Amino acid sequence: MAQPATGDACRLLADRGPVWRAATPLARDEVRLTFVGHATFLIESPQGITIETDYNDYVRSGRVPVIATMNKAHSTHFSFSPDPAITHVLRGWSDIPDTPAFHNLAIGDVRLRNVSTNIRTFRGTEISGNSIFIFEVAGLCIAHLGHLHHPLEPEQIQAIGRVDILLVPVDGSWTLDLPGMVDVVRHLSPTILIPMHYFNPWTLKRFVEQVRDEWQVEERAAPELIVSRTRLPQKPRLIILPGR
Repeated sequence: MAQPATGDACRLLADRGPVWRAATPLARDEVRLTFVGHATFLIESPQGITIETDYNDYVRSGRVPVIATMNKAHSTHFSFSPDPAITHVLRGWSDIPDTPAFHNLAIGDVRLRNVSTNIRTFRGTEISGNSIFIFEVAGLCIAHLGHLHHPLEPEQIQAIGRVDILLVPVDGSWTLDLPGMVDVVRHLSPTILIPMHYFNPWTLKRFVEQVRDEWQVEERAAPELIVSRTRLPQKPRLIILPGR
């Protein structure tokens, strides 16, 4: 049975600490993604715009990003005290009950927007408590599913649009169950699929076995991935970055 999304059940056992970051400059058509851990990625654009996803008080990159996106479902997905030096702190929920958050931000060579989804709580369903954030950088569309709790409606899939790189939670319990998440992945049909939000290698393996016939599996030794539109793989690929 899926667990309600409240409290600290999603809390990590330990902070992985600041991630190692290569100093290699990016070409104007490249994007760097670094898996910090849990559901947090550091995304870097050619012009140096940095985004930290599901920014929280437990796992951070060690950088002060230009943009921090957050989701409400658990304290490991948002921060009570975001660094005041962050230029844009974007919450995936609205302070007005049952009202979706709305973000459509263009800064430098990055455009960011969101699609609201609901979350489970001990009290029932909280309308629009989560957001899927979509980042458009260097001709690539990167979607972060956040703490997704339910299948996507056709209008949500349409609003997300083309996805080149999908960051997908694969725990199968605190977020959407495994069959449901696999169905979401197939509907969005990304060229690159990167799993996140898993708590042990067996959970990750269970997801990989469900999609490996459609996404060629590649395991990386380092948490960093540099991608450009012209170098996207010819066949869909699932890339495992070290972390949890």
